[in-house]
Order: sequence, then C-alpha cells, then structure tokens
Amino acid sequence: MMLVRKVIKAKILDETNKGKLEALEREYANFQKALRGEDAELYSATKQQAERLLRKIRKQNGGKIKQKEYPLILRNDVYRIYDIKVTDNKLSKYWIGIPVHGIRGGIKLPIKPHCEIDMSWRFKEAKVFRKKDGWFVHIAVEKEVEIKQEYNNILAIDLGIRRIATIVSTANSKPKLYGKGLRKVRGHYFYLRRKLGKLKKFKAIKKIGNKEKRVVDDLLHKISREIVNRAKEENAVIVLGDLKGIRKQDKGRKFNRKLNSFPYYRLSKFIEYKATWEGIAVIKVNEANTSKLCSRCGAQGLRRNGRFICPNCGIELNADYNGALNILKRALGYISRVGAALTQPGGDRMKLKLTNPQSPRLPT
Repeated sequence: MMLVRKVIKAKILDETNKGKLEALEREYANFQKALRGEDAELYSATKQQAERLLRKIRKQNGGKIKQKEYPLILRNDVYRIYDIKVTDNKLSKYWIGIPVHGIRGGIKLPIKPHCEIDMSWRFKEAKVFRKKDGWFVHIAVEKEVEIKQEYNNILAIDLGIRRIATIVSTANSKPKLYGKGLRKVRGHYFYLRRKLGKLKKFKAIKKIGNKEKRVVDDLLHKISREIVNRAKEENAVIVLGDLKGIRKQDKGRKFNRKLNSFPYYRLSKFIEYKATWEGIAVIKVNEANTSKLCSRCGAQGLRRNGRFICPNCGIELNADYNGALNILKRALGYISRVGAALTQPGGDRMKLKLTNPQSPRLPT
C-alpha cells in the first residue's frame, strides 16, 4: 500500500444567498490585508496561516511584500466537505463549510468539483481563489492505494513532436494519436510572443504566457485522463519511453526550439499521478533507437516528413506509430522474461506479471 495525493478543483456556485458570498469576500479581503502586514479580523486558524505565509513571503523576497493576491488557505481541521447525504440539499451534490470571523459555525457553500468525491478520502489543506468568473477552491485529498502487479495487457506511449503522444497496446495495436490541437496552440502563442516582442510589449507577453500554460495544461489533463481510462479498461500496465537526455541532443535551432517548447515532462507526470491514483503501474523503458529501427524487421530505417520508411522490408507507416510499436515490443519482451522491477515512491520493490499476454499485431 502507498499513500497518494491529488488536488480536486471545484467552482463555488453562485446560487447561494448574497450574505454568504459577502462573508467569503470579507474573509478573503482580510486575508490579503494580513499578508500586507496590516491588522485584520480573521478566523483564528486562518490568521495563523496568514502569519506563517507572510513570514515565508518576506524570507523569499528579502523582507519585501509583494502586492499581489494570494489564495485563502484553509487548514484541513477547520473546513469540511459535505455530500448530499448530509445536506439533503438538491442545489448541489457537494458543499464546503468555511470558517469566517464573526459567524458562528462559518458558512456552507455549494461547490461543483471536476470529479466525484469519495468521502472516505483524507482531506488535507484547501485553498480558495478569486478569479474573474467567480470563486474556486482547490482541495488536496489523500488515499491509500495498492498498485496492481498482474495485468492482461501493455499500453505503450511514444512521446513526439508532431504528436505529443501516440499509444498502442497488446489489446489493440491500432494507433491513437494525440496532440494535433496542442501543436496549433503552441505555434499560435510562439508567433504571438515574437510579434509582441518586436513591439516591446513585455507585460502582454507575460500575460499570454500564463494563458498559454492554462490552455496547454487543460489539454494535457484531458489527454492523460483518456490514456489512463483506456489502461484501466484494458487492465494494462502503462509503459513510457524514457526521455532522459533527449533534450541534450542538438539537431538545429528549429528542432530544439520545438522540442524544448513541448511539455513532455508535464504530460508524463500527469499520466503517472493519474495512473497511480487508480492503482495502475507506470514503468519506463529505454527508448534508444525506437524511432530509428523498423518495428517489423528491426532494420534501421528513414524518417521523412513524419513517416517511417524501412529500406529492408519496405514498410512505410507513421513515424510515431513505429516508435510506439517498438516501445511496446521492448516492454513486452522485458516483462515477459524477467518482470519489470518497479520502485514505488515509498521505496518498496515490486515485480509486474503479465497474465496471458498477447503479441502485438504489427502492420503489414
């Protein structure tokens, strides 16, 4: 068993009485005052959080205080999450109870989380944010998970530039390619930043950079969720090509600009933590030469405009698909022979086992 954590993002619904939102606004505003070193009326535990954060801010900034808004921090022992079984209120399935100064028992607000909430999870620290489109809360939760050691299939993922992820599995070797929309987003913001740079509009560059990250992260979360859901359906262990050292390769300015601008690391981390939450193992295999060798005959081939061509057997297919097939074959052979030794975050070792593994059907 291992302890895993994730953050649930939820919107605080506006369908509540005006007085509760005004109380939240007041507590939030006083929290900001406290972070500027001013006297502010706050719930006692929240005031302690503000004092602790203020010391941290001053330490990081040489005693200076940044004039910016910070999320309202709620300690895990001062707020509560309720479900409809407790509230019996059909306005929302979930509610949050937030302590505020001057109101006995605090306030209860309806929330709409991005996923279902299991009330048996351990609720940790929560943070309340104010954005242009309303109020939001991020709730950290933990649970005990046992990573499965036996699987029926392998799901292999090749990370690339044209497509950020190409997946195949022993259950279905037909490729699934992700990231066409991501390329358009990254390209759009790259040229927009260059245009603004020529006009020396540096504040605007920073602003669109933050927007780009939000858009990209949203796409990456959707891609990683779909991949993990497929692994769950196929009872498959997830295999990623190990990209260690790939950023050190020098293949020209244009190639390196594209390579370094793609969020490989974030996508792999999203896949890992979502899979771990579901009890699915994620292993990494050496991907050396998986993009150069033919997935059918093993000979060295050529890559041209996103296609892989083998001069030995004559096969021609999508280059990322060829790479994913090679990762799949490499993982299948390794696990079938010796098992994949995996070190869990807690330090324990485990070995994976394939039950009745299928050989991947290669393209003809």
